[in-house]
Amino acid sequence: MSGYSHTGETLVVGASREHTVIPEVTRTQIVQYAGASGDYSPLHTDEPYAVRAGYPGVMAHGMLVMGAAERLLAEWVGRERLTRYRVRFVNPVWPGDSLHAVATVVDVRDSEQGKYVDFEILATNHHGVVVLSGTSTACV
Repeated sequence: MSGYSHTGETLVVGASREHTVIPEVTRTQIVQYAGASGDYSPLHTDEPYAVRAGYPGVMAHGMLVMGAAERLLAEWVGRERLTRYRVRFVNPVWPGDSLHAVATVVDVRDSEQGKYVDFEILATNHHGVVVLSGTSTACV
């Protein structure tokens, strides 16, 4: 069984794509995300608070990381085709981290509603530490 991405590429089990989705997470990006999302948690916006809480400093929002990783899937199959996207935030993302995402096709299946492709997605920082893991499904 196979499906096709919006680029015409055949999607088969084992096919994968990878991309550096954020070359360097900056404090500016974190503050901008806080403003866009309305999430002004002091763990993301208040350096002294984050340090008092036991962290080396402010950390990126999990949803910022989730959105960055989703771009890989959106570019591959088209955002409008994504029907499910679930992740776990495995480790914090800090200013200065680079984020690299890898998506791999784990299943291609037919149903009454159409052809579906299931993906596994991982995001790592520049040290190779997994910061996000998840799954997604697209109707192709």
